[in-house]
Amino acid sequence: MPKPSLKDAILDAGLKVMFRTGYHGTSVRDVTAAAGAPQGSFTNHFRSKEAFAAEVLDRYFDVTRGLVEEALEDSSLTPRERLKRYLDIITGRLKADGYGRGCLIGDLSLEATGSSEMLRTRLTEIFAEWRVPFAACIADAQARGEIASDFEPGELADFLLASWQGAILRMKVDRNPKALERFKTIAFQTVFKEPT
Repeated sequence: MPKPSLKDAILDAGLKVMFRTGYHGTSVRDVTAAAGAPQGSFTNHFRSKEAFAAEVLDRYFDVTRGLVEEALEDSSLTPRERLKRYLDIITGRLKADGYGRGCLIGDLSLEATGSSEMLRTRLTEIFAEWRVPFAACIADAQARGEIASDFEPGELADFLLASWQGAILRMKVDRNPKALERFKTIAFQTVFKEPT
């Protein structure tokens, strides 16, 4: 009888370890110890730490996609309210983590893109995919007259995601939600304000 695969346990442990110590601070030994797996099982499933990090990132982005769908596909809300809802959902998750853990996509964007072309490329693809539902929601809001049409929806989606990532980074430094709340207040009273 073949041994059960430890791949999922290693990926789950890797996500937690990477959040705590970062990409460069995470070792195979740390991950396998956290997973309760022998070190050899890591190399059975992943050809390199870089490939492992890409799979952890994909697993994290799967969860993020679900949160985006939960907020942006909620037809009981207006498109502008859906955008706010997404930010509120993420704020709630960050609060549950004591404002000490941010977004793995943003963290790896800062830490790994200078040393890993594979991760940089994957992050580029993730940001391109991530912006699509936001751009669609913004276009819907513009069509309904909820948000001014001074900028293209894709540009506004990129602005929203990039600025939100900056607010999350500041939140991690301060260990409180002030940067998140400031971003939401200013963004929805300026760029995403309702036209008069």
